[in-house]
Amino acid sequence: MVKWVTFFSQTGSEIATISKKLNRLPDLIVTNNRPAGMRTISPKLLELGVPIVVLPNKPDLVDYVQVLDQLFVLPNETLITLHGWLRIVPKEIIEKYYYIFNGHPGLINKYPELKGKDPQKKAWDLNLPTSGCVIHKVTEGVDEGTVYRSKEIAIRNLNMDQLFEELHETSVELWVSFLKRHWL
Repeated sequence: MVKWVTFFSQTGSEIATISKKLNRLPDLIVTNNRPAGMRTISPKLLELGVPIVVLPNKPDLVDYVQVLDQLFVLPNETLITLHGWLRIVPKEIIEKYYYIFNGHPGLINKYPELKGKDPQKKAWDLNLPTSGCVIHKVTEGVDEGTVYRSKEIAIRNLNMDQLFEELHETSVELWVSFLKRHWL
């Protein structure tokens, strides 16, 4: 069976929702120290009872290696999913663990300008009629990998809170579909 490792920098609520919809828990959850003013980990995530490893705010290669080597599995038997992981994954990890996928709350296959940080705000500021979410393969370039799933949604009439909520729901839907079909 594939080992599933999830990474997040925000609250982790998306992981909790995906896990419940799949009826499958990750084998390990990884997050990072939170800078002052950042939201806390979602109680829903903590209720899952999955081990959570906290890395430094700016993890280096050694940090990634130490946490992933805890699984004692072959890299080709490990699925790594990123859910708001606001960090660059080192090249050596990408090369060793081939199955690393990122969820991105910006329709980068249609609007490349939404790559990188804060795609929701970028879409809002650009007054785009649509945006959406994608799941893409992680590569060395930021949001450059092959897109495996995407869904476009109308956003023009949404306020910022509604935009975040719609993108969250869209992302969960994409992850559940992707993981059911290909992995878990």
